Amino acid sequence: MPNNNYTLITGASSGLGKEFAIQCARMGRNIILVALPGSHLQSVADNLMLEYRVQVKVFEFDLSNSQLLKEALQRMTELYDIDFLINNAGVGGTSPITHTSRERIDDIIMLNVRSTVLLTHQLLPHLLRHPQSYIMNIASMAAFTPIAYKTVYPASKAFISSFSLGLKEEMTNTGLSVSVVYPGPIMTNSHTSRRIISQGIKGKMGLLSTPAIARIALKKTLAGKPVIIPGMMNKINHALMQLLPLSLKMRIVSREVKKEIPYTLSV
Repeated sequence: MPNNNYTLITGASSGLGKEFAIQCARMGRNIILVALPGSHLQSVADNLMLEYRVQVKVFEFDLSNSQLLKEALQRMTELYDIDFLINNAGVGGTSPITHTSRERIDDIIMLNVRSTVLLTHQLLPHLLRHPQSYIMNIASMAAFTPIAYKTVYPASKAFISSFSLGLKEEMTNTGLSVSVVYPGPIMTNSHTSRRIISQGIKGKMGLLSTPAIARIALKKTLAGKPVIIPGMMNKINHALMQLLPLSLKMRIVSREVKKEIPYTLSV
């Protein structure tokens, strides 16, 4: 019997989002891909449909535009049965706060925080109509510690963590399962790879391939796990860091992150 349900994935044109799309298609799941205009998303969709024989729909728009988000979601829910939402889209960066543009700060807050909440809020009634449905929100290991030279980014991911866990509790007696994923470093492109390499061996601790992160996150989300930290080293690192005083923890992490600044694009 064919599966007529869809998985909605944001930030799906590259990196972790694209890998989620590949693995969901491999599982036989129909997909709705969302990314910015000009992301060449249709070519990704065409390849997935050809290789895995699933239905793949494409929506290209700016998630931080609340009106466009509302209109796009209305079209999606009228046309497709969505039973799995993967809130993957996000943006970050490394720079002293005094050298970070107001536009960049606004981008992080609008995309990482506001669009995630609005998308989830608007899709909730649709998800709850299914006997079993799922939300996966992508946070970061950065959510566990305030970090200098990133400041706004870890704060946005801490928000996603709190939002997800609160929502999970609220949905306890429904068929909707909510999970939050805390990936460590990901070499999604040459730019982020240079930043990670700049930190030496400490920057590579917990480093997993993008396919491995996606595989772990999908498996545990579909198993109903609320908190997902991919990789044993990241789990150990998180447990050890919890033992340190906050001031020391922030100093250690921020010192390593500062090494990324020369490799960061202008923000």
